[in-house]
Amino acid sequence: MPDEVSNPDQTPLHWLLAADLQDNLMVVSHDLARLQRLLCDASETLMGHFHAVAQQIQPLARLATPHPALPDVRLHEAMVQISGAITALQFQDLASQLLEHTQRRLRHCTDQLAQAVMDDHEDGMVQDAPTRPNPVTQDEMDAGSVELF
Repeated sequence: MPDEVSNPDQTPLHWLLAADLQDNLMVVSHDLARLQRLLCDASETLMGHFHAVAQQIQPLARLATPHPALPDVRLHEAMVQISGAITALQFQDLASQLLEHTQRRLRHCTDQLAQAVMDDHEDGMVQDAPTRPNPVTQDEMDAGSVELF
């Protein structure tokens, strides 16, 4: 029995499977790139809104005569909550690093697959795999744990 099982048009089955796997890896890579753009856009928008709210509240907190409906304690608590929200939004930097790392790994696998199984020497280059297993060691956000500003 031959080592290669063929389909009706005589293309080796392992080439078809490898091509399908390569296509799926590229789709996943493109989806991750789109996810990264969405996260970045959402984070920038939220960060802008939180900074705008903080700029609106800060002058109220500095008033010589506080407004009776907005005691100092409530203004201070609002600023603490806004600062916490801004810190939590800084996860976008960590998420971007993880997404980029994953995309590079996927691209490396796709290139290796094309080169090894399908003998595809389109450009003769296989993208280097990331050298570290994980670019981000942090897996949770605490106030002040990441400073991007």
